[in-house]
Amino acid sequence: MKNLFKNIGPGPLVAAAFIGPGTVTLCTLAGINFGFGLLWALLLSIFATVILQEMAARLGIVTQKGLSETLREEVQHPILKTLIVTLILSAIVIGNAAYEAGNISGGALGIETLFGKFKFAGLDVWPILIGISAFVMLWIGNYKVIERSLIALVVLMSLAFIVTAILTKPDITAVFKGLFTPRISNQNILTVIGLIGTTVVPYNIFLHASLAKTKWDSKSDLKYARKDTIIAVVLGGVVSMCIVICAAAVNQKNIANAADLALGLQPLFGEFAGFFLSIGLFAAGITSAIAAPLAAAFVTSGCLGWKSNLKSKKFRMVWAFILLLGVVFSSVGFKSIEIIKFAQVANGLLLPIIAGVLLWIMNKSNILGPHKNALIQNILGIVIFAVTIFLGGKTILSVFNVI
Repeated sequence: MKNLFKNIGPGPLVAAAFIGPGTVTLCTLAGINFGFGLLWALLLSIFATVILQEMAARLGIVTQKGLSETLREEVQHPILKTLIVTLILSAIVIGNAAYEAGNISGGALGIETLFGKFKFAGLDVWPILIGISAFVMLWIGNYKVIERSLIALVVLMSLAFIVTAILTKPDITAVFKGLFTPRISNQNILTVIGLIGTTVVPYNIFLHASLAKTKWDSKSDLKYARKDTIIAVVLGGVVSMCIVICAAAVNQKNIANAADLALGLQPLFGEFAGFFLSIGLFAAGITSAIAAPLAAAFVTSGCLGWKSNLKSKKFRMVWAFILLLGVVFSSVGFKSIEIIKFAQVANGLLLPIIAGVLLWIMNKSNILGPHKNALIQNILGIVIFAVTIFLGGKTILSVFNVI
């Protein structure tokens, strides 16, 4: 058991990053509007995420560098390098700053569902307390402390959502039908794009490479990294599926988020269902509130050539700025639609670029030697690359209301 926990690495942190309040809300709406019918989209996204995250972890361990550092060194053309670095910083740093308020607000919503609102001097107190908790954990600057804290929260979140799904007693035959029968229509296409896009996240690829080199420094550890990635991403996917299953059990259309879902489940399946769902929402919010600033700090450090030291002033300055914005915006209820739209467009552009560049790097013998991609990994990677182009294009078009 000691060895098992010793070799649990960045995987749970990656799962914590992609299962935030936004994912919880999207899965809730998918279940409310389409029942079990879109579970196949989550299955597809889990598969794609495992492939890309395994490549990122392998790159970090073999090179002992993050993805942004490797990109800065390998892209030689000055104009191309500037464009890529600018896009990465725009999508990851501004994007995470835009979404951080949602992460903190989501965690606060989970607490509010359990204990009610708590205001002081006109400000919501729960977002401030969540922000302080995230700040303390990141300020300690100890990877093991952050890792173990997030693993505990991810386990709590997973158990909460899985138990809630079991309490709803879903039709197992219908669940399997939804998993293995892909259906796309004009009505569900944007939700499908959202479910895949919220799981295959660009900043997680950067985060995973940076955390893998922090956790492991020997190529013999690759087997542990691979196992860690598969288990964590699959568990994260199961959590997302459980949220869809919970939402599918409620025959109400006036549910807008997981807090509404928690209240909707109580009369049908008892107070425990709502209680567990609220705990899951809180854990999803606080884990993402920690992971998003951390990812932004790693990306910024790599792009600008800083040392990726958790205790360095520049590193702390980046995550503290993003965390502070999130706390302020969530406490006063500020929502900048334009900033979020910009982040969505930047992420839509970034995902296929990063998937393509990652594939390119993973085939370079001078970087990875014998650990470069095998034929099957390249075939799967190319298929995923094509999917990311489709997703990116649809995301940008949907932001501008073209589709």
